[in-house]
Amino acid sequence: MRVFHSPDHIRHSPKTFIARGQIVDSPEMPERAEVLLAALAAAGHRIEAPRRHGTTAVEAIHAAGYLAFLKDGYQAWRGLPGASAEVIPNIHPGRNMARPSAHPVARAGWYQADTACPIGKGTWEGALVAVDCALSATEVVLSGERAAYGLCRPPGHHAFADQAGGFCFLNNVAAAADIAARTKGRVAVLDVDVHHGNGTQGIFWRRPDVLFVSLHADPAVYYPFFAGYADEVGEGAGAGTTFNLPLPPGTGDEAYLEALGRGLDRIRAYAPALLLVSLGLDASADDPLGILKISTAGFRRIAVEIAALGLPTVLIQEGGYLSASLGANAAAFLSGF
Repeated sequence: MRVFHSPDHIRHSPKTFIARGQIVDSPEMPERAEVLLAALAAAGHRIEAPRRHGTTAVEAIHAAGYLAFLKDGYQAWRGLPGASAEVIPNIHPGRNMARPSAHPVARAGWYQADTACPIGKGTWEGALVAVDCALSATEVVLSGERAAYGLCRPPGHHAFADQAGGFCFLNNVAAAADIAARTKGRVAVLDVDVHHGNGTQGIFWRRPDVLFVSLHADPAVYYPFFAGYADEVGEGAGAGTTFNLPLPPGTGDEAYLEALGRGLDRIRAYAPALLLVSLGLDASADDPLGILKISTAGFRRIAVEIAALGLPTVLIQEGGYLSASLGANAAAFLSGF
């Protein structure tokens, strides 16, 4: 399979992650992409540099003010006396305040949903090259190839139209799905990351031309907590084009595959011209952030079931963090597909 990857992802190298009040190293580190790349190269997949696409695709799905913040927010933040080395919000609008401010601290709180998405000097450039990987994979599938894989880092599915969150800044799969929908008509996004793809859901919430199906750990007990429930189905013209399958902690291969079957049935009924898979590998039993229990063999079986849809498919990397099985899980999935 053709794999699109750029070493420029390293320009985004976050140092800080605040989890349950503890300041720790970010698990979304450059090394995770290198592990994935090495495993796929060893498995014989064709590694290619992405084509640079500029900003047109992200401008189509992201708000102009938000993109301006990603481009210049770091410089403004660093101009503050005593500012940290990365942009990390210390106040959010929350439920009871909704008036924006141009102050760098206020912009951080407005545009960053949580403390898992610190912005550094090279974040904008690193996020853009992740989109390039997703779009390059999509281009070859739109041109007639059955499948391609975008080794995207940083991931993207938690990024809303106007907000970063959960290690994500630009929504790679949404940018690709938007282009595919405009080219082919109806498309589907299947998200198998352990975390709900709340940003992708939000971007397509009212659109009838993109079906969003997500399997993820139950948000009642797991990030992102405030989205990903089964009764969320879309609104307006998009009513019925969101389908969430929250799973209890500890879900293993067999129960996961049963739920996946229901998701694939919904995709078949929708009859999309193309499928995009948000490929999170953090449902692994070994993942440091995961609470599901998928085995390496399970990832291969998941891929076999998805491939059986017979749809042109773009695989776009989301989560999956450093563990002994990360590379093997990626190789198993691609081999199964």
